[in-house]
Amino acid sequence: MKRFFTAAAVAAGLLASTVTSFAKTELTMFYPVSVGGPLTKVIDNMIKGFEKENPDVAVNAVYAGNYDDTRVRALSALKSGKPAQLSVLFSIDAYDLVEQELIVPFEDVVKTDEEKAWLKSFYPALMANSMVEGKTWGIPFQRSTIVMFYNKDMFKEAGLDPNKPPKTWDEMVAYGKKLTKDGRYGLMIPSTGYPYWMLQCFAIENGKELMSKDGASVNFTDPDVIAGLAFWKSLSSEHKISPAGIVEWGTLRQAFVQGQTAMMWHTTGNLSAVKAEAKFDFGVAELPANKQPGSPTGGGNFYLFKNATEAERKASLSLIRYMTAPERAAEWSITTGYVGVSPASYETEQLKAYGKEFPQALVARDQLKVAIAEFSTWETARVREALNNAVQAALTGTKTPAEALTAAQAQADALLKPYQKK
Repeated sequence: MKRFFTAAAVAAGLLASTVTSFAKTELTMFYPVSVGGPLTKVIDNMIKGFEKENPDVAVNAVYAGNYDDTRVRALSALKSGKPAQLSVLFSIDAYDLVEQELIVPFEDVVKTDEEKAWLKSFYPALMANSMVEGKTWGIPFQRSTIVMFYNKDMFKEAGLDPNKPPKTWDEMVAYGKKLTKDGRYGLMIPSTGYPYWMLQCFAIENGKELMSKDGASVNFTDPDVIAGLAFWKSLSSEHKISPAGIVEWGTLRQAFVQGQTAMMWHTTGNLSAVKAEAKFDFGVAELPANKQPGSPTGGGNFYLFKNATEAERKASLSLIRYMTAPERAAEWSITTGYVGVSPASYETEQLKAYGKEFPQALVARDQLKVAIAEFSTWETARVREALNNAVQAALTGTKTPAEALTAAQAQADALLKPYQKK
């Protein structure tokens, strides 16, 4: 009997050992795909590399459309009880996710000195949208600034130096007039998709941020903001260098590569696509200044969902660290055009070599010195919608810039009143 028990115990031990060795921590990651090109292959390869180094973890990537689609699908999955441990969502979603108690701060997850050092390794400008009430809720991954793309061949044709893009609003208007002719505009700035984001450019360049640091108030009716929107409107109504009305975000890149505009403002996330599609020499420049230079950041952050086990949370942190490591961040930047999220990514041999070969890839990084957090507040979606409507009303001429922004300010004030400290 004793020998039988011993053999059975050994067999049971072997079985337990076998089960343990093959049991995997499974992660579901929601990811937005329609933000700058076909990115699924790049993400899939990163996941394969992670799983090879971490055979005890299996990652299921759910590709879910744009940022809004991804948020809806991820939150629907959570509410229906389906497992989801992490996602890349808008950096500006942090306030809403915190308020709904759906995510956990990274300070609750990082434990070791190495992990804490990693948390501090990213560009401060890219971390600005991550901070809510003194804690870090998001890790930058798919991040951008707005830059100016310009057609160097058209600059030469117009007698402009192709290596000296406009640095001020006045220069941009003067260049635009020389570049505008039948069938071609000097400048296009998108006003669908993310109108608030483009207005933020004009506001900060005119010396004013649109929101407070705590996300509880906005400055839509500040004279510098109203003047910024009025200047945007004047590019078409007065200076005739931009098309009247609405310029579509989704087709502007095609308009640029097809020669319909000599300059465009757009996300650096389009850089690799423009590089692949343009049949002409093009440049990339920081946005022109008025009172000061500047651009908001943009793009997506990693978030950790609250409803996860300790093992899942630890594996999620490992995956995020893997995907944001300097070598992967460099590869990601080269492949997509997005900003390398840490200074260390630009010290990798691959990104240093790429920057020498294609200096346009370094412009967004350099602009981080004057970049600010993308517009985000409590009640972000509704406040942002009010601002988007105001921008489009001003650009289409249904309201003056002052009227449109006054209406948006009133809506925002009502929404944000409960969040203001008394």
